[in-house]
Amino acid sequence: MSDTLRVAQALALAGEYRVSRHGFRELAADDILVNDVVAGIASAVVIEDYPDAHKGPSVLVMQQDRDGRPIHVVWGIPSGGNTPAVVVTAYRPAPELWSADFMTRKQP
Repeated sequence: MSDTLRVAQALALAGEYRVSRHGFRELAADDILVNDVVAGIASAVVIEDYPDAHKGPSVLVMQQDRDGRPIHVVWGIPSGGNTPAVVVTAYRPAPELWSADFMTRKQP
């Protein structure tokens, strides 16, 4: 498991999280509830890890909403800090862009 995911899980489950402005727009666009994103982090699976991202470590994960539908979420930790966990973006992965399990990007 990614260190970034481990930290984001602990923070989010302790209520120490926020949603970025971009994240709120994407959640609304794909009809995803913040509560589903936070609850789903407990069983998140890493797709891509970005430990050296310039704004702070981040990780793209696969989660599910309350109905078991897939959600991709980018969780981040601010650079130079250790709290809060940030929902950078979240979206429903498009089947034409991802493998059947939504864990691998399809090649163009």
